[in-house]
Amino acid sequence: MALIIPCKGLGQDLQSNLTRFLTQDYPGYELVFVVASEEDPAHCYLLDRLKTWAHNFPEPHATSVVVAGHSEVRGEKVNNLLHGLRAVSRRAEVLVFADADARPKGDWLRSLVSPLADSSVTVSTGFRWYLPGSSFGSQFRAAWDTSIATMLGEHDHNFAWGGSMALRAKDVEGLRLAERYWAHTVSDDYAVTRAVRDAGGRIRFEPRCLLASREESSFRDFVRWANRQIVITRVYAAHLWSLGLASHGLYCATFLLGLLLLPYPGSSAQGRLTITVLLLFVLSLGLAKGRLRSVLAAELFPEENATLKGYGCRYWQLTPLVPWLMFYNFVMASFTRRIEWCGTHYILKSRNEVEVVRRDST
Repeated sequence: MALIIPCKGLGQDLQSNLTRFLTQDYPGYELVFVVASEEDPAHCYLLDRLKTWAHNFPEPHATSVVVAGHSEVRGEKVNNLLHGLRAVSRRAEVLVFADADARPKGDWLRSLVSPLADSSVTVSTGFRWYLPGSSFGSQFRAAWDTSIATMLGEHDHNFAWGGSMALRAKDVEGLRLAERYWAHTVSDDYAVTRAVRDAGGRIRFEPRCLLASREESSFRDFVRWANRQIVITRVYAAHLWSLGLASHGLYCATFLLGLLLLPYPGSSAQGRLTITVLLLFVLSLGLAKGRLRSVLAAELFPEENATLKGYGCRYWQLTPLVPWLMFYNFVMASFTRRIEWCGTHYILKSRNEVEVVRRDST
């Protein structure tokens, strides 16, 4: 089994995350870390860290750091993954992909790989679960993103998430993932999802592989991040973007119409009462969902009790604002195909064509 982790920069929790990746409860797995450039500060850090680790703990892992270089026809992360694939041992029967900013538990790797024992499962996947931090942007991100995480479950409409997914090596080859789906894209996970669906395969969501993630950010940076997610969705999963635009647009329009009708002179007292009850009912449903996410976070991540005790209430307190920002994100995605991701600016011309506009200096 080989675990491939693309890296860029020194994230807030890279040291602790790296230790968790190195100490998984799984026998003899291979770790391949990939950076785009030797100038990336993650490159020197990884070399030093893995050298120290190998000196103190010579077993049980084979580790390596690969420099992928830059590509003009695909996203940096996808290019890193492709070079990681070429570097893994040919003996690896299972390939696992993870993000360096994820925080896996000790049994994450075993839990993620185990569903592949079922021959009907093509991809085993988890998802990120943002923990609310001290900043408003971090708290809003947690409420915004967990509304997507809870869409996954025991059904046939799951999607793969690149930060925590596993495939058999023979399926990666059979799907022609590297040659066809990852050749000209910035989205590794939407490409995997499309490849599996084109082949009539199955994506299994493993709840034990929800990975805690925390990122302090300003509200402005969070909105840019959220816009990027939806622009990517528009290009690589247009049907989901259309559905999201329609559903969030209907929600916001209905709510605005209700608020406008309340003070309308021609509205009867009975009509106003009915509108008020309906609006409160809609709000209460959202708050109830947010409350369930707070409870779920406490059950999934008991080690984060201090954080959740202080900020866990933000999952439900900010729930009423999420549909409005979502609608804004979906509308903004109607007007642009340009995104910035980790300092690289792209124009997503189609799901099979990417233009690299520029790279910011690091």
